[in-house]
Amino acid sequence: MKQTAIFDIISPIMIGPSSSHTAGAVRLGLLARNIYAKDPKKVTFKLYNSYAQTGKGHGTEKGLLAGVLGLDVDDRRIKNIFDDVLAKNIQYKFEYGEDFKKHPNSVDFIFDDDMHIYGESVGAGEVCVRKINDFSVKLTGKLNTLMLVYEDVPGMISKVTDLIQKKNINIASLHCDRYAKGEEASMCICIDGDLDDEVIDGVKKIDKVYFVSYIKKIGTIDG
Repeated sequence: MKQTAIFDIISPIMIGPSSSHTAGAVRLGLLARNIYAKDPKKVTFKLYNSYAQTGKGHGTEKGLLAGVLGLDVDDRRIKNIFDDVLAKNIQYKFEYGEDFKKHPNSVDFIFDDDMHIYGESVGAGEVCVRKINDFSVKLTGKLNTLMLVYEDVPGMISKVTDLIQKKNINIASLHCDRYAKGEEASMCICIDGDLDDEVIDGVKKIDKVYFVSYIKKIGTIDG
């Protein structure tokens, strides 16, 4: 039976008022930033359902922007992030929607009209990114993750995982998705440990691989 840590009961050390609407928003922003892997010049946040309805009162908008700007959940700058010098260097806007198919606390990030990331705040500060562009993923930010987009050809999974296993690094989970047989596909590999540049560069050199991103973990809510 899973044991409950004391931090799961008292919630994370954070700038409040809400773990799901504030801490979760910051962590979603941080994870989305790590996925995008560069400083965005422009970002659109589209909040859904409870996030859209009650987000202002819970500081959800502040949390999302603060996370995208690289702040952590306990940073005091979150409260006044709209006036902070960090926010002056990025164009941002918030939109709102209702969609019963989406999680109550969910948001779309659109970075520089280039990358679309959909994520959810699932409670107690925990988050999950479910979609990157048109690919289904499952990223919680708890583990370092290698993501790649490639042509769906036989043997691709073994080519990538062989490079990781040669470094004696354990693979915690692997998730693949594709448009259709033989077309573009995505792969997300969550690992115990860290990858060096040799592995990442090796994956980039594999034929039919179009895009590679190494997504650094954001850690657990208790630090």
